[in-house]
Amino acid sequence: MTSTPSLAEALATGTVVLDGGMSNQLESAGHDLSDELWSARLLAEQPEAVTEAHLAYFRAGADVAITASYQATFEGFAKRGIDHDRAAELMALSVESAREAARRARVSRPLWVAASAGPYGAMLADGSEYRGRYGLSVDELERFHRPRLEVLAAARPDVLALETVPDADEATALLRAVRGLGVPAWLTYSVAGHRTRAGQPLEEAFAPAAEADEVIAVGVNCCAPQDVDAAVATAARVTGKPVVVYPNSGETWDAEARAWTGRSSFTADQVKGWRQRGARLIGGCCRVGPEAVSGIAEALRAA
Repeated sequence: MTSTPSLAEALATGTVVLDGGMSNQLESAGHDLSDELWSARLLAEQPEAVTEAHLAYFRAGADVAITASYQATFEGFAKRGIDHDRAAELMALSVESAREAARRARVSRPLWVAASAGPYGAMLADGSEYRGRYGLSVDELERFHRPRLEVLAAARPDVLALETVPDADEATALLRAVRGLGVPAWLTYSVAGHRTRAGQPLEEAFAPAAEADEVIAVGVNCCAPQDVDAAVATAARVTGKPVVVYPNSGETWDAEARAWTGRSSFTADQVKGWRQRGARLIGGCCRVGPEAVSGIAEALRAA
């Protein structure tokens, strides 16, 4: 039996297709995600729904499932009366749910699982993940992230997805927090134009990842599609590592109204240009569903 290559090995030889937005896939299946735990709530209440969402993306052509642990934190679960041990079980379940979907997919191509770790602002559930600058030091942010990263790493995902990071200081904390865990990671910023959401130039923000041995890919996610081109080129030039990109549909999140506004500007045709600039993991984030991921897979595999 041929063993599955590591994700890093796969990136050295070609392009890998990521999945799309977990939340919009769950909502399209009729699930209410209006509370602060977002999709993480379903890990406790309806884990089968999470598995089915992953399965939809694998069947659409995704090679990587990003787990429903973006907003899964000990602090967030505690607000809902879920104790530490149960919270750790649910975080581990997020990885197993994606593994189960991979088993059910029954495809011949390799499939991988990325354990999502969102920024501190995701736990606050007030839109601050799109601003950064929480008033916490790098050390404080590292202490926040490390315990759940330890739990996620122990569940043995193929990679840790340090994603939607708005601030270079938080990225520094996350890079410290993944040291010694024995699981590779990718780091993606949420950006606006040529800067992080907190306002730092991307050239400066990407630089620390270049020296982090744990990091196998660097890039952007949860941003507008039109912000991807320049970010890909910058990430590739500054870090010399494979680039990961998975933007939103192009619509805008209104944190106060907790609703998306505007129109989609995401098209599968864009991904070929991203690959030419250095992107090797390509998918979608919020409001990018299985149909769009299927288009991404077709566009990348046709070239």
